Amino acid sequence: MTDQPTPMMAQYLAIRDANPGALLFYRMGDFYEMFFDDAVAAAAALDIALTRRGTHQGQPIPMCGVPVHAAESYLLTLIRKGFRVAIAEQMEDPAEAKKRGSKSVVARDVVRLVTPGTLTEESLLEARRHNFLAAFAVVREDSALAWVDISTGALRVAPCPLPRLAPELARHAPRELLAVDGSRLDEVAAEAGAALTELSPASFDSTAAVRRLCDLYGVETLDGFGQFSRAELAAMGAIADYLALTQRGRMPRLLAPVRESGAGVMAIDAATRRNLELTQALSGGREGSLLAAIDRTVTAAGARLLERRISAPSRDLADIHRRQAAVAHLLDDPRLGADLRDALARVPDMDRALSRLALDRGGPRDLGAIRAGLTQAVRIAAILGDGDPLLAAAAADLVGHDALTGLLDDALVAEPPLLARDGGFVAAGHDADLNETRALRDEGRGVIARMQGDYVAQTGVSSLKIKHNNVLGYFIETTATHAERMLAPPLNETFIHRQTTANQIRFTTLPLSELETRILNARDRALEIERGIFARLVAAVLDRSAQIGQAARALAEIDVAAAFADLAAGEGWTRPHVDDSRAFIVEGGRHPVVERALKRKGEAFVANDCPLTEGATPAIWLLTGPNMAGKSTFLRQNALIAVLAQAGAFVPATRAHLGLVTQLFSRVGAADDLARGRSTFMVEMVETAAILNQADPGALVILDEIGRGTATWDGLSIAWAVLEHLQAQNRCRALFATHYHEMTQLAGKLSGVENATVAVREWDGEVVFMHEVRKGAADRSYGVQVARLAGLPPAVVDRAREILTALEAGAREGGARPAALIDDLPLFRVQPPAPPKPAPKESAVEARLKGLNPDALTPREALDLVYELASLFSSSSG
Repeated sequence: MTDQPTPMMAQYLAIRDANPGALLFYRMGDFYEMFFDDAVAAAAALDIALTRRGTHQGQPIPMCGVPVHAAESYLLTLIRKGFRVAIAEQMEDPAEAKKRGSKSVVARDVVRLVTPGTLTEESLLEARRHNFLAAFAVVREDSALAWVDISTGALRVAPCPLPRLAPELARHAPRELLAVDGSRLDEVAAEAGAALTELSPASFDSTAAVRRLCDLYGVETLDGFGQFSRAELAAMGAIADYLALTQRGRMPRLLAPVRESGAGVMAIDAATRRNLELTQALSGGREGSLLAAIDRTVTAAGARLLERRISAPSRDLADIHRRQAAVAHLLDDPRLGADLRDALARVPDMDRALSRLALDRGGPRDLGAIRAGLTQAVRIAAILGDGDPLLAAAAADLVGHDALTGLLDDALVAEPPLLARDGGFVAAGHDADLNETRALRDEGRGVIARMQGDYVAQTGVSSLKIKHNNVLGYFIETTATHAERMLAPPLNETFIHRQTTANQIRFTTLPLSELETRILNARDRALEIERGIFARLVAAVLDRSAQIGQAARALAEIDVAAAFADLAAGEGWTRPHVDDSRAFIVEGGRHPVVERALKRKGEAFVANDCPLTEGATPAIWLLTGPNMAGKSTFLRQNALIAVLAQAGAFVPATRAHLGLVTQLFSRVGAADDLARGRSTFMVEMVETAAILNQADPGALVILDEIGRGTATWDGLSIAWAVLEHLQAQNRCRALFATHYHEMTQLAGKLSGVENATVAVREWDGEVVFMHEVRKGAADRSYGVQVARLAGLPPAVVDRAREILTALEAGAREGGARPAALIDDLPLFRVQPPAPPKPAPKESAVEARLKGLNPDALTPREALDLVYELASLFSSSSG
């Protein structure tokens, strides 16, 4: 026989079963409790104690819990570890439950499902990054991707064929991806770092989506937002359905949906984003990425906008030129830029404050953020003036909020607390009822003393006192000698007799009784009044949410322009000329990330030119030179210059003329993909195939060491064929680095292909990297010298030189292949380590210099010494 669960445990199990796939935070007083498997999983993930509570079916019930006041930190840990969490709150006061019987269970229900893509709390979000929830929908032959950040309200949608899904997810980096059951998108989602949530086909029904979206926006038709395909409607409808599920009816404030077209931005696939480290370094963090190197924004919204600009550089020349002009305007007026950045630094994150207020998760501090942001917006508008069209348009969106800021100024204290439930956020003098209630709460004795003084004056009884005890509460007491006067008209109409003792007589009055009730209830009443004021202030803010959101976006736009100007001034960057030609001419180009790293070490970066389309307008450079000479840096820096230029920034160069880049492809370096059974060479070939199949004439392609992961002749053949295909079929601009020197012959045979090399020098057996890119081909690879620099044992380096000499000699004398040389030059011969070199004999010059004190020499003596040393050197070398 199995034991029946207690009523509370039965309630827990029912709620858990209604929310499969999520840990259940079950509210019990000041704690969220977890039981059964949820407790075991949560205790391990959170590193908290696992205990027991009661039994179920004869077995102890595992249990753990977290304090309600600290729940957000635990939620963050669970979300980062891949969990979803259902929050079940008490829906009634425990006292109400007891009225139904001593064993009645407090009503509870899930008020929210916390998932990676639906976070809004400040402590759970990265302030400078978006937190996107995406949905991919397929309707017949059509497919689309929608994405939303409910913490800011931005909702966008775009057509997205399945082959474009991975690049689009790489661009937006959503935390969560919604897809229909059985979509098989696990691998794509994992590559993008997104948690995959599969929903039923009903969630992606495009007809139902129209109704959901109309309800969400409170409109009769979506025509006012534009025209959307059935797949686009399905993707947005799935988001709306999921938000209704996770937010339990408290829908977020969403901006009008915007339909994007891929033609408006530079297409960058996932491999290229990874290789170029646009927003994230290969190590996984932000540090070391292009974004980290250039981010000088001072607001959270500005930082998020900057990330979007770098992730999706524009292909709209008018937009690019407007952004550049704004940067130039601020660069020309350093004082204006400095004043702007100082004012912007005081702007809080209004977008996310608005979203929390709309979801009823906000507090007084969010109202304070709106007040501070709008107040600063007016100051920034005054600073800007109307000198630049883009900045002037932004400034126009910053004003017109005087009524709201006046209301918030009047209602809120200077530093509002985090939570409305604690009270204390309404300014003194804002509400008369609240002032009086607070006075009773905080100054009850003073109010009673003033009332006592009034009654003494009214009765003429100087010994009258107002006292308190636990039986009568507050009462008025006089000596028995005054009883006759107090009980006679007209005083008996005001003073109501309550008790007579041997020496005193006690009264009350209606005002005193009311005052007593108000004093006893003053704390709760004060909180109730403040909650009412909070609700009214939130409603006032949400009534102007569209205008506030517009102001927040304008501030972000200004912040990015000011940040770009500060970057250009501080780093000596220049305004690129961007047009619709096929030009790609960079003079004095530098790699922004590498240059930043070198500056920290006190070293200078060697700038290089890249006149890719100069003169006869060759479209492809074939770059040769040894490892460590800087080929990969040169390739990457030119790709990054294109990204920065089309993002609207100035670029790290002395001059740049760039035709619009429609697509950017990079295959630089590779690693095994063991999870999918791909070797390094296979990864390289997959990425190369994607480039050759997609690159159009407007693309910029950078390729590094194609074919190096296989046998020499195989690799050379593949690299050769790839270059020919780029030149003849793709007809794009490309930088192609290789170690196959045989390919340098193609420069004289293929139109538009030109050789370039990274210069090196040899001195006394040492190789010196000049890091200078020049026209021409490298004479050799210097691989053995690089191996010595890497620390290979001297015996190995010497043996490598011996083998290399033999192989080169064989190739010169008869084209002998390496296999034919094995008998004469055993490849596995073990040589004893070379004996240590004898210490060099001290020269006459060294002997003369030993013990010399240069500071003690007169100019004449120093000159005589130079002649003496020259004579000693000549005699010793002779």
